Amino acid sequence: MTAPGDGSRLRIGVVSDTHGLLPPAALAAFEGVDLVLHAGDVGEESVIEELSAVAPVTAVAGNMDCAPLAHALPAAATVDIGVCRALVVHQRGHAPRPLPDGVRLVVTGHTHRAVVRESDGVLFVNPGSVSRPSGGPGTVALVDVTDGRLSARIVEL
Repeated sequence: MTAPGDGSRLRIGVVSDTHGLLPPAALAAFEGVDLVLHAGDVGEESVIEELSAVAPVTAVAGNMDCAPLAHALPAAATVDIGVCRALVVHQRGHAPRPLPDGVRLVVTGHTHRAVVRESDGVLFVNPGSVSRPSGGPGTVALVDVTDGRLSARIVEL
C-alpha cells in the first residue's frame, strides 16, 4: 500500500491493542491524519470501520484477534510513506531481520507500553494501548514524515 499525499509531508496515526474498544479521544487525536496504522489486537471489525472514517487504514492481526478477523488481516504489512517504508507487525520479535529495503519506521504493539526510539536510522514506535494501558492512561502515537525525516510522539488520551 502507498500512503496518500505527495510524500513530502504526511501525518500518520498509530494505534494498537484496541481489543474492540476505540475511545472517542483516539479518533479526535487522529483528526487530519493521512493514514492510520493499527498494530494488531484489533478485537472487532467495527474498530477498523471507525478508523477508516478518519483516513485509510492498514492493520495487522494480533495474538488476541480471533477468526474471522484474524484470518482477514495479515501478520505483517509494509506501507510506502513518502520516500521510505513502514513495517507494521504486532510483536517486535516478528519483524524480519534484516528489515526489508527502505523500511525506516517499524510499528509494533502487544506490550501495551508506549515507546518511541530510534536505532540505526530506524524509528521504532509502539503506541501502547487505548483500551488496556499498562500503568497509565490510554495512548496512541502520531508520526510525522516531513521531507524524508521521521518524528513521532505519544499522545495520552
